[in-house]
Amino acid sequence: ANAGGQGFNAGLIVLLVVVGLLVTFLVGNYVLYVYAQKTLPPRKKKPVSKKKLKRERLKQGVSAPGE
Repeated sequence: ANAGGQGFNAGLIVLLVVVGLLVTFLVGNYVLYVYAQKTLPPRKKKPVSKKKLKRERLKQGVSAPGE
C-alpha cells in the first residue's frame, strides 16, 4: 500500500466515524422522542392568562437558581 492510499483510508475512516456518530445521535433522539410520546399521557393544554405567564416569569427571574 502506498502512502497516498493510506492517507485516503484514514480520512475515510474519520469521515465514517463522524457520520456514524451523527446518525446514531439523530436516531437516538428520534427513538427517545417517539418513546416519550407513547409513554407520557398527552397533556391537556390549559388556557394560561398572560398575567400568569408574566408572574411565573418574574418568579423564575427573581428566585435563586439553587431553589
